[in-house]
Order: sequence, then structure tokens, then C-alpha cells
Amino acid sequence: MSVSVGQPIPDFTSQATSDTVVTPESLKGKQAVIYFYPKDHTPGCTTEGGDFRDHLQAFEATNTIIFGVSRDSLRTHENFREKQGYPFELISDPDEVLCGVFDVIHLKKFMGKESMGVVRSTFLIDADGNLAREWRGVKVKGHVEEVLEAARELNSAA
Repeated sequence: MSVSVGQPIPDFTSQATSDTVVTPESLKGKQAVIYFYPKDHTPGCTTEGGDFRDHLQAFEATNTIIFGVSRDSLRTHENFREKQGYPFELISDPDEVLCGVFDVIHLKKFMGKESMGVVRSTFLIDADGNLAREWRGVKVKGHVEEVLEAARELNSAA
């Protein structure tokens, strides 16, 4: 089952860094940004995470928490998070359960080769647990600012 804008996000249970368990119930009461990225320790993913890190206070001012998601292991996530100074948790999804909920695994082409992989995508969830906005096929530059503006709008409408 995939999530649709305006609908409650489907049930899931995911492990994140710092021994955090993330479920739709654990997100309620706050807005949440869940951003999917292909792989820890790669240039675009490091830049995107850094942009979210650098705007964290502004997101917190809108009652919004942030989670990054990739198929990497918790151990790799912990190392990546520590090295980059990310103050938010990273969700490990090696079995692609959460990736399936948000339908972010698609055929990708890179240097003439095709493979199934995570398409960089971001989802904004309202404080009631409904999907408010989605961005698919994200380009990193300027993206976090756009998500922050949407979080501000959503928070002021609440």
C-alpha cells in the first residue's frame, strides 16, 4: 500500500539511529519530514543531509521533526550521522518496507546501467499523521528551503 497526499500514512515500524523506533503513532502531535536518499557517505546525500542539519532550528520553530531514510544499515547510519553532525535520526530500511510504503524504489539509469534504487524523495506529514506534501525526483540544491516553506505554511494553517 502506497501513501497518497491528504491520506493518513500507512502503519509501519522502523528502526532508526539512537535506538529510536519510528511509527506513525510516534510522529503524531508534530509535523514530520521524512526524506529518502540513495546512500550514506555519497556527495549528494551528504549535501542534502547537511542542508536539513543547517535548517534544523527553523524546522523546529514550525513544530517539525526530520528523519532521513536509506537502505543502509544502522551501523553505517550511526557513522554517517556522527561524521556529518546530523542532529536528527536516520532510519534504516534494508528490507525496503518503508521505501515500499512511500513508493520510492524505481528503475534508475546511471552511466548506461539500469538498476532498482531509491529515488530521492521527501514527504511532509502533518501533526495528525496525514501526508501533506510530497516531492519526488528531488534535486538537492534549494530543496530544503522549499520543504521548510511548506512546513511553515502547514504549521500556520494548523
